[in-house]
Amino acid sequence: MTKSQESLKKDARITGLFYLSLVIFGVLGFLVFHPKIFIADDPAATLQNIIGNESILRIRLLLELGIVLSQVLTAVWFYKLFRTIREWASWSVAIWGTVNAVVILISAISMGSMINVAASSLSTEEQILLISVLHNIISNAWAAGSLFFGLWLIPMGYIVTHSRRMPIWLGYMLIIGGFGYILSTLLHYSGIQSAFIEYLTIPATIGEFWMIGYLLIFGIRSDAPV
Repeated sequence: MTKSQESLKKDARITGLFYLSLVIFGVLGFLVFHPKIFIADDPAATLQNIIGNESILRIRLLLELGIVLSQVLTAVWFYKLFRTIREWASWSVAIWGTVNAVVILISAISMGSMINVAASSLSTEEQILLISVLHNIISNAWAAGSLFFGLWLIPMGYIVTHSRRMPIWLGYMLIIGGFGYILSTLLHYSGIQSAFIEYLTIPATIGEFWMIGYLLIFGIRSDAPV
C-alpha cells in the first residue's frame, strides 16, 4: 500500500467517525431528549417542560450543536477524501453539507432563545406565544434543511458510482436517497400529507449507514475494480 493510499484510508476512517458522531448526536437529540421537552401543538405544555426540566433542554441544545459541528467536520473531511477523485463533486458535498449545518444552527439558536423566554419576566401568555413561534422555527429549520441534506447526498453518490472506489450500489442508494429527501421536502411544503412521504428517505438511511460502515471498516479502494 502506497503512502498516499494509506493517507486516503486514514482520511476515510476519520470521515466515518465524524459521520458516525453525526448519527449519534441526531439519535440522542431526536429520539431520547426531544420528546422529553417538546410537545407537538401544545406550547403551554412545552413551556412547563422547559421550566421544570431546563437541564434536559440544555442537553438537547448541546446535542443540536454537536449535530452542527459533526455535520461540518464530515462535510470537510469528505472533501479532503474525494478532492483528488472528483474535485467539483467533492466541493458540492462540502458546500451543501455546510449549508445544511448552518440551517440546523437556526434550530439551536431557537432552543437557546426558548431557555431565555422561559426564564424571562414576560407574562405566561407572551411566553407561550414565543415558545410556539420558536418551536415552529425549529421544526421548519429541520424541514427546510432536508433539502440541503438531499443535495449533499447526490454528489456523494455520484463520486462513488463514477470512481468505483466504493461499492457502486452504495452510490446509487445515496443518489436515490438524496432525491428522496428533496422530494419529501417539496411535498411537505406543498401541503401534501401522505404516509408514503416517510418512505422516501429510507434509501438515504440505508445508504448513510452503509457509507459509515464502509468508511470505518474498509476505508476506500485504491482504484476502480477491474
